[in-house]
Amino acid sequence: MTRPPSDEDFTELVHAAWPSLYRTAYLLLGDRAEAEDLVQSALAKTYASWGRVRSLEAAPAYARTTLVNTATSWFRRRSWRNERPTETLPDPGAVGSDPSDRPALLAALAQLPPRQRAVVVLRYYDDLSVAETASALAISEGTVKSQTSDALTKLRALLGDDVLPQTNGASR
Repeated sequence: MTRPPSDEDFTELVHAAWPSLYRTAYLLLGDRAEAEDLVQSALAKTYASWGRVRSLEAAPAYARTTLVNTATSWFRRRSWRNERPTETLPDPGAVGSDPSDRPALLAALAQLPPRQRAVVVLRYYDDLSVAETASALAISEGTVKSQTSDALTKLRALLGDDVLPQTNGASR
């Protein structure tokens, strides 16, 4: 029987997993402060279940799943809105055609509905398979595929065909 994970093990997890969790949270939410809040909430929930973690190797995936589930619950709350007050409205034609323009990609991601954004982030940024993405989001593989297709269609319309990977219908 293995020993239960210690607080030191959790501290190591936080230091090792924070950058990846933060990047995923930022891509899901599009706001730095909310991304930090999401990561902190996910890590707090992970710590609350820390005694049940059986394998330290699985802990980062557990924390990421907790992060995605927490984000999903935030999206479902009626009070959560993906709108930010600003003094000036952005120019709708401001999305450039340069594929290396990261702000354009982030702006386009922000225009996707939450589930489509989550699917795209998990599939193409975290490099999860269809099955892994379905498991992380607690949805069917068919939903992952349809949401990915819809999201890529919208992103191609916003960014152009050369910016996004071409899919051939096969899934890994």
